[in-house]
Amino acid sequence: MPKLKTDHKKPIREQKHEIREGQSHELLKELHILTRDGKMNQDSRRKLKQVYHLFQFIEKLLNELKSRKSAITLVDHGAGKSYLGFILYDLYFKNLQDNSQIFGIETRAELVTKTEELATRLGFTGMKFLNLSVADSASSNLLPEKIDIVTALHACNTATDDAIDFALKKQAEYIVLVPCCQAEVAVALRKAKAESLGNPKLYNLWAHPIHTREFGSHLTNVLRCLQLEAHGYKVTATELIGWEHSMKNELIIAEYRGKPKPEAKEQLKQMITDFGLNSLSDRFHCE
Repeated sequence: MPKLKTDHKKPIREQKHEIREGQSHELLKELHILTRDGKMNQDSRRKLKQVYHLFQFIEKLLNELKSRKSAITLVDHGAGKSYLGFILYDLYFKNLQDNSQIFGIETRAELVTKTEELATRLGFTGMKFLNLSVADSASSNLLPEKIDIVTALHACNTATDDAIDFALKKQAEYIVLVPCCQAEVAVALRKAKAESLGNPKLYNLWAHPIHTREFGSHLTNVLRCLQLEAHGYKVTATELIGWEHSMKNELIIAEYRGKPKPEAKEQLKQMITDFGLNSLSDRFHCE
């Protein structure tokens, strides 16, 4: 039986996720997407895919803003190492040639210092970093009176709600949130006794600790969406596909439409009452 011929010279096609033209390789090394010698491994390709996927959501909002504004102001809350801010600046802001700015808000002074140094080294002159809490930033004169877009990705617990409060006060046109570690509602649910609820059977939804945590997280985001709708925002809640390494994978995008929904406010207040969360009324602006 004749042997089948094998073409050993045929090259093996390597699957790559290309870095966009003009992107800073030094930044990608700082973010550990590229190794120090400029190479990529499988983990790096996954990270790059995640970065580009997240950027897709925000780029549309930036393009819409830029179509009618001479400059854009973006505030990133709970910035940490300003991973998001640097990527947005590198892929979008650095090519604008205008007065657009990204502000990174972070409570840890050492991270603010490091991000300032990196921005200077990269020549990202439109980036500023402020050592402030999310709550304090709303009244700080270091920020403009009005902000175009507010982001808060994996801002823990109440920091996401503080970012919403900041966005409302600054009349943000867009809000982009990936909530994380929201425990405040779960704590309140634990305190809510079945007999004190309008419908005691509701208690079965969080009777077990794991359900308290997961249901508390879900309920928190539902309340946030209603709050934003009550203040005139069109809200989209979806999955942030591509962040496979994170259990917190919900993306909330809000666009200001200027038409507050009284029914959303009433639903918000009713849910606060139904689930025994009256102590959190101020947090969600129920009054």
